[in-house]
Formats: sequence, C-alpha cells, structure tokens
Amino acid sequence: MSAKGCHHLQAFKKNHKNLESLKWIHAVFVVGNTLKTKICNSYCRTCKKRGPFLHACLECVFLGCHKHIREHMKNQKHVISMDLNYGQIHCNLCYDYVYDAEIDEITMESKMQSGKFKKRLFEWTSWDATEEERDLLTHRTKKICITPESTIGLRGLLNLGATCFMNCIVQALMHTPLLRDYFLTEKHICNGVPGTCLVCEVSKLFQEFYNGDRVPLALHELLHLIWTHARHLAGYEQQDAHEFFIAMLDVLHRHCSDTMPKNSIIPEKKDKCPCIIDQIFTGSLQSDVVCQKCKGVSTTFDPILDFSLDLGPVPLCGRQPSSLNDCLERFTRAEHLDSNEKILCSNCGSHQESTKQITMKTLPVVVSFHLKRFQHSKKMEKKISTVISFPEMLDMTPFMSRSKNESPIPSDNRYSLFAVINHIGNSINVGHYTAFVRQQHNSWYKCDDHVITRANLKEVLDSEGYLLFYHKHVLGYE
Repeated sequence: MSAKGCHHLQAFKKNHKNLESLKWIHAVFVVGNTLKTKICNSYCRTCKKRGPFLHACLECVFLGCHKHIREHMKNQKHVISMDLNYGQIHCNLCYDYVYDAEIDEITMESKMQSGKFKKRLFEWTSWDATEEERDLLTHRTKKICITPESTIGLRGLLNLGATCFMNCIVQALMHTPLLRDYFLTEKHICNGVPGTCLVCEVSKLFQEFYNGDRVPLALHELLHLIWTHARHLAGYEQQDAHEFFIAMLDVLHRHCSDTMPKNSIIPEKKDKCPCIIDQIFTGSLQSDVVCQKCKGVSTTFDPILDFSLDLGPVPLCGRQPSSLNDCLERFTRAEHLDSNEKILCSNCGSHQESTKQITMKTLPVVVSFHLKRFQHSKKMEKKISTVISFPEMLDMTPFMSRSKNESPIPSDNRYSLFAVINHIGNSINVGHYTAFVRQQHNSWYKCDDHVITRANLKEVLDSEGYLLFYHKHVLGYE
C-alpha cells in the first residue's frame, strides 16, 4: 500500500504555491484557534450554508458544501480539495479521499504549531496497515459502497410477540450517526463473561445492520439481556418504548463503564462519565431558585438523559401546547413555588416564597424528547392525542442557561431530526409502535417491525410523535 497519494495529487504537489495554499487553509480552517475567523468565513460560497461536508478548493479561493464543491470542481476543471472538518484530501478525478505521507507531515506540523486547537471526540491517527491487513486488502477487494439510493443500514426486525417497543428503539439507535460511527470502528473491547454484555450485543447488531444484508433480524439475545439486567421489563406483555429506551441506555452505560480503564476519567470532569453513552446522550440542567425577598439565587445542576415534556393544559391560562417549541418554553418557564412550602433561603437565612426556573446548562450530542401522551390514575389511563408540531431543524439556544462569562461568539445549538417513534392505540399497554428513521443523504424510511418502506419528510413531520430524536447539527469538540 503506497504512502503516496494518487498521481493527480503528485502533480498538484509539484507546484510550491499549491502546498503553501494547503498549509494556509489547514492552519486557518481545520486546526486554527481563531474561532471568530472560522465562524465568519466557513460557509458555502454558493448557497451560504455552513455544510454539510464543507470543502475548500486548493486551486482557487472557493469554499463549498458537498453539492456545490462538486459542481465547482467539475465546472472549473479543478482536482484537489480539502475537507474542513478533518483536513482530508479529496481527488475529484479519482472521486475519493486520498492519503499522502508528505501531506500528513505538513498537517501534523500545522496542528503542533496551532498552540491550542480543539481535539476530536475520538482521536484520529493515520492507519499503518500490518502485513496481515495488507494481505487481506489485496485478496478481498470487494467494497460496500453507500450511494444516495443505498439501503445499507436498513434492516427489518422480527416481532417476537409484542416487541415492537424494542424494535423501534433499536432502529433509532442504529441510525444515531455518532453512535453508529463509534461501533462500526469496533472501539468496544470487553473483558467480561461472553454473552452477558449488552454493549457487545449492540456492537454485533451494528455490524449486522451495516453489512449489506436485507434479511430481517430477530433480537432474542438483546431481549434476553434486557430482561436480565432490567428485570422490571421482563415478560411478554407490551412495554412502554420510552421506559425501554431509558433502561437500555442505563444498562449500556453500566456495561461501558465496567470495561473502561479506571484512570480514564478526566479530573475536571468527574461529573461526566467518558463512556460513549454519556458522551452522546447526557446533558445537564440548571435549576435556579430565587428568593422573593432578597432575590438571592440558589443554583443546582443535574444530569439528564432525555426531556419529558407535559402536554396537558398550562396552569392558570389553561392553554394546551401545540408545538415542540411551546413544550420547551413551558419546561423552561419560571414558576412560583407553592406558598405552603416556603424554602429556606441560604442568602437571607429565612423561609421565603420563591420561584424556580429550569434551563439547559449543557446539551448532549443527541437530544431526545418524550412527549408525555399517557396520563395515569387509579381509575383509568388516558392517552393525549393532541397534535404537537415539531421541526426538522431545532435551535435550542433560547432554552439555554445564561452566564456572565459567556463567550461573545454564540455557540451553535442547532439540531437535526433523525428519528421519530409513534404509538398507535389508546393505551400504553396495548397498541403498536412504529419508527421513522433518517438514512444517509436525508432519505426517510418507515420501520414497522420487519417491513421497511420509503417515506418523505412531510409524513414524518405530520406524524403524531411520541419520542423525538435530534442530532447536533455541528459538533463542538473539547
């Protein structure tokens, strides 16, 4: 395997000005620490969007998204461009990314000279193939290609008897972009007893989902592990998909933590586990209790895996929410605490009436919303079928906590919808669950157990919605 790129890249490198341009673009847009400069200039020069897959042409001054960089390279007959997320070199004539040892040295030097640069969530290094791997690559050249019409990653799931609640959650997890990328690189190494680790089972499922086969899968082993480690879900009756989701994340978190080195926790971040589950799904809430006498503020922070949002009438005004934005405004609105339960103020030392407000301190990579459609009472159980509209793109900035030390450059809190779970029926104990999932290139599919059918965005946004999953549009790295 050659450490030199394609012959098009070799011709490009012969021009000294081209290498200088490459160094400059990599230093400023890939690892540069001048965040304001990057935010102001990192956008497609055609559609003005900041992605997806922003590239810079290395033969002229042009930045373009995935669509417009290809148009530019074709129209201008330019060949070499650079991905601004990871600094990878793309050859338009080979229609592929290429590796070159000399350019790798240049970009590494750029990183070292940047002083302070943001690390990737998973440290990236070049691949130095072993002799065994070289031999495998020589004799097994078949590639699985993902095209806009590809069905790779779409697998039906057999219903094992009222297990649609599990099937729809698994479909959502299998299409969680960062979780998929983690498991497909086989990062998980388990030293436990074979057949007892849920992370191993999920890792195996990712390999089966993305191996190109289309035959529906049976999740009997996954179901057995959930029954073993979350006994309240054991049994053959219908379960709540939300409850299953939380239980599955909890077991995955515990099993990930058990296999991680004890010294892997960063001292200044002891409140957050470095396991992949916490890194993707866990955020934190800020709770501010304000004394109405002295205006003293008592602040606490709590981790959160998902947001359970009320759909019933708002107290006092009696108006029901009609959109996800309404629900979030209600969730973060300051409320007057019960006057019969006066709180001891740590500032003035007396029991006083107070107000309480909850806001988002930190947001996870994946934000999941649970619309509380089921009301429980001793006499009956009621489902709220109120229409709650939700957007394809969600900006969480209005619901974030404010800080005096906040950076003057606002963070990007935009999220993209990638999965929706719906419940059909009048009761949590009966009915049926289905899921909409977003495939690559923004193609949507409806997953109804073993049946997978193409859907469109309007169908997704017009669905009732029980669980909503949003992935961060632009990832921030620390």
